[in-house]
Amino acid sequence: MERLVTVVPEAGLHARPASKFVETANEYDCELQIGPEEGTLVNARSMLGVTGLGVKSGERVRLVAEGEDSEAALDALESVLSTEEVEE
Repeated sequence: MERLVTVVPEAGLHARPASKFVETANEYDCELQIGPEEGTLVNARSMLGVTGLGVKSGERVRLVAEGEDSEAALDALESVLSTEEVEE
C-alpha cells in the first residue's frame, strides 16, 4: 500500500513531529517506509532516517506499508503528518 501525504506541522518532519511520527510507526506490525514523492525511501521507524529526509511543512511525502496492518498504519501516520501540533 502506498499514499502521498502533505506534511502540515510547521516544523516539518523535525524534532517533535518526527518523534511522534516514529513513535506511531513503531506501534504497527508491518514494514513502513517514508520518502520524497520521487526518491529513496527510509525506514519510518528510524528517527535518524526520518529527520535526515529534511522534509519541510507543505512538502509531499510517500508512505509505503507492507504487511498485516498496513492500512491502519498508513491512516495513523497520515494523521500525524496532516495535523498541526498544538503547543501546551
